Amino acid sequence: MESWRRSLPAFAAFAGPTTLWLLVFFLIPLGIIWMYSFGENVSLTEIETTWTFENYRRIFEPEIATLFWRTVKLAAITTFFCLVIGYPVALVIATAEQKWKPWLLLLIMLPFWTNLLIRTYAMLNILGTQGRVNGLLEWGWQFLDGGAALVGLDGLFGERFVPVRFLGTELGVVIGLVYVHLPFAILPLYSAMERLDRSYLEASMDLGGGQIRTFFLILVPLTSAGLVTAAIITFIPALGSFLTPDLLGRGQVDMIANVIERQFKKANDWPFGSALSLFLLYVTFIILAIRAIVDMQNAKGRRA
Repeated sequence: MESWRRSLPAFAAFAGPTTLWLLVFFLIPLGIIWMYSFGENVSLTEIETTWTFENYRRIFEPEIATLFWRTVKLAAITTFFCLVIGYPVALVIATAEQKWKPWLLLLIMLPFWTNLLIRTYAMLNILGTQGRVNGLLEWGWQFLDGGAALVGLDGLFGERFVPVRFLGTELGVVIGLVYVHLPFAILPLYSAMERLDRSYLEASMDLGGGQIRTFFLILVPLTSAGLVTAAIITFIPALGSFLTPDLLGRGQVDMIANVIERQFKKANDWPFGSALSLFLLYVTFIILAIRAIVDMQNAKGRRA
């Protein structure tokens, strides 16, 4: 602590611009939103801070509460599939030859080089009723139907192919969310596996543990920190997703961020929109606080 105090001018020169930026563009706007959440509209353009809790009470009304739980459900399902898909992918990258690892990581990071809006519109083309997925399913249906006709089973698969509906459904939204957030799950999982002491895995195999038992009893527990990190940094952004459910949900599968957007842009109810935004922020802080407390307890346990 004494080192930076002895060099206070130099420390201020480096920390001052960052602190000023956070104050002006983060803390002050957040404080304004916080005050709006305790206010009410007195005209079309004026909000008066009356310190009412009515906006927060409205969050627990059945319609909003149901919407919030749907948001949590979709974010949890997204996180689950990101972990299930991302874990073996991260394992493949971590165990690949050294010359291939940069190229495999590059493939994972390539989506970050393309704007999210463009990628989501690409998903519209893929998941639409006339999209690529339904085109592939229709081709498979025609192939199987033609094979059935050859053996005298005409009409086994029905008269015509009925496209699967993805857009405007929770399934389509989850597919889009998994597509967007999968890299966020793979990277921390890969980092945890890259730091792993492989001798534990070799010892388990030498002692007859087998691949499946070694995977679940040795590898997964040793990479649990990476799993938790991947779950958190996948769940929290998915919880606040706006663009993906807006485009893929077609207004029929709203998440909480879509309602917040409508409060500010269409309903002109900034106090309620502010309360919803901050409630989402409170939930995020609680999740991060729980993770920090668990990490502190684990660190104390290791020192003991």
